[in-house]
Amino acid sequence: IFLATLLCNIAAALYLAARRGSSLDRMAQTGCVLLMSVSSLIYIIAGQFLLGKQLRLLPVSGFLPGLSMLRFLLLPVLVGVLSGIGGGTRFYRTLFLEEINRDYVRSARAKGLSENRVLFVHVLKNAMIPILTNVPIQLLMLIMGNLLLENFFGIPGLGGFTINAVASQDFAALKAMVFLGALLFMTGTMLADICYAVVDPRIRLE
Repeated sequence: IFLATLLCNIAAALYLAARRGSSLDRMAQTGCVLLMSVSSLIYIIAGQFLLGKQLRLLPVSGFLPGLSMLRFLLLPVLVGVLSGIGGGTRFYRTLFLEEINRDYVRSARAKGLSENRVLFVHVLKNAMIPILTNVPIQLLMLIMGNLLLENFFGIPGLGGFTINAVASQDFAALKAMVFLGALLFMTGTMLADICYAVVDPRIRLE
């Protein structure tokens, strides 16, 4: 869910930033605000009702091992991506617009580079630093979002484990979950710092 949401947000934001000020951009911004205003529970209930009960395209809940697992995971992934695409697209669009307005972009266009090369080689590369900075925060939000998705869609995982720990007052299990979240955040931060040096050679790790 995290990778799918991140890629969708970056692709949509880069597309809208390249067409800033257009009617499509204005409509998309309005749509993003509306998506941000809707609770994750609404997405879950609407997805289960429309795709599961009415259209009967996907199972409402449950989980099976093997390749059948993909069919049960498709609806939770769609709900997770849809609930996170509004705020993420607006955030990344702002980053890309800041880069597009810089002098080096105008210089690249003056040299005759194509718009796609300017966007993907120059703008996207230079916007990776704040994107990488946001990754650890998104990882923590992923854990919190998965708690809801796993419980509503009947997927065995950390969500059900945490809910059961809260219900039974299993403080050792809750401490383990807090430790796991902190470890995930620290690991994401460390990986982001390492990627800084890869994206921008001027940054050196000591």
